[in-house]
Amino acid sequence: MPSFFDHSETLGVLHGFNPWWTERPFPVPKFRRLAYKACRSYLDNTSLHRAILLSGPRRVGKTVLLQQLAAALLQEGRPARSIIYLSLDHPLLKLLSLRETLRMYHQDIHPEGEPAFLLLDEIQYSREWETEIKLLVDHHPRYRIVATGSASVVHREKLAESGVGRWVTVPVPTLSFYEFTCIRDEPVPVLDAQMRPSSLFGLKDTDFAEIALKMRPLQPLFNRYLLVGGFPETARQDDIALCQRLLREDVVERVLKRDMTALFGVRNINDLEKLFIYLCLHTSGILAHAVVAKELGTTPITVGNHLALLEQANLVYRLPPVQAGGKKALKARNKYYLVDAALRNAVLLRGEEILTNFDEMGLIVETTVLRHLFAYYYRDTPEIAYWRDTATGQEVDIIIRSPAYHFPFEVKFKEKAALENNSGLVRYCAAGNISQAYLVTKQDTHFNISTPPGSSTQFLKIPAHILCYLLGQAERLLWK
Repeated sequence: MPSFFDHSETLGVLHGFNPWWTERPFPVPKFRRLAYKACRSYLDNTSLHRAILLSGPRRVGKTVLLQQLAAALLQEGRPARSIIYLSLDHPLLKLLSLRETLRMYHQDIHPEGEPAFLLLDEIQYSREWETEIKLLVDHHPRYRIVATGSASVVHREKLAESGVGRWVTVPVPTLSFYEFTCIRDEPVPVLDAQMRPSSLFGLKDTDFAEIALKMRPLQPLFNRYLLVGGFPETARQDDIALCQRLLREDVVERVLKRDMTALFGVRNINDLEKLFIYLCLHTSGILAHAVVAKELGTTPITVGNHLALLEQANLVYRLPPVQAGGKKALKARNKYYLVDAALRNAVLLRGEEILTNFDEMGLIVETTVLRHLFAYYYRDTPEIAYWRDTATGQEVDIIIRSPAYHFPFEVKFKEKAALENNSGLVRYCAAGNISQAYLVTKQDTHFNISTPPGSSTQFLKIPAHILCYLLGQAERLLWK
């Protein structure tokens, strides 16, 4: 322990973080992210001797989720002092190792060897946290550990070296459209609770019309969601300018200017900021490192390194290419998407005027659809990719592929969304002998199943707001 503060200083911080030790009230929001259920399912599984990692962007509710866990454990009768919450980015705690902090906890608060719940916020700020957690999991079987990390806890190579068999990861993305409606206490349509997008292929035309009618009141709310995004704090706000300022200050600037320096040792923040703005302008675009480097006045190696860091910092998704027929492309030119379209709107100061700009809305909706697909399918760990024919320029925006399924998604957010026989989506499905595919549209009058002449593929035309809502609602089914 550093000599310029003493034992009592640390204990004061611990008591401040854990008001339930002295029966002080600590109100927590009633709304729970879907990740809460996932976390509880692992935490309640006593045969699972692993730490649980909640990984996601800043300001998506990870800290609140830990507080909700503490409140639930207390309500279930767990001893108050057996539950410890630590915010490891606190200036004082960053000077101590996790082992030293826990030694004081056991010396003064809760006996060592008794069952304890460790709720560790921003774990990446703890010194040598990978080794510390490994030792805790291996040698303290009565600990139940839940940790959070905004910066993709991060170094996957380090986790691979030190954390094999010791972690189970629960991603906490931004709010889905379904969660967005819930956190705002909006009226929601009464739909079959078991309904998934894949179950729509068995419906009749009258069923599609009924669902579209039920979902129609949510269309204006979906536009709102596209503007302000899925961050809990801004989801409840009505002032778009305030929402965007909060996102710029709390998410973008804090990650780019603090986390990147503290966690990854980035020295040239200006190059990183320029690249992030470039991604805002070109979200869903195919990036050639040499082309981007020339435009930004830097080197391809720097671009590649910074793209990898932005992905680790939970700011972007990366999609590799595949060839028609399902093979991997020989020359990988990846597509990059922001994790939430609202970050783009906040940085570029885009307001309600974009709702009538079809080009911009196409980028935003494609980004939003990808966020929902990543969240819904992550437990299966499928390959998520895209396809592009370099000769014709035809594309399939998003492809979800695993040994059990193969679903292409094309986003066509326009007033008219015709399924053309020579389109990239039809060509890709024919080459891969794919039975079902999705064409994501704007209008709810484009909600049906069609099979073009000469094709064996069923194409589901589905409005974006219905697809995103159903994917978010169906996430609940994954943890039953």
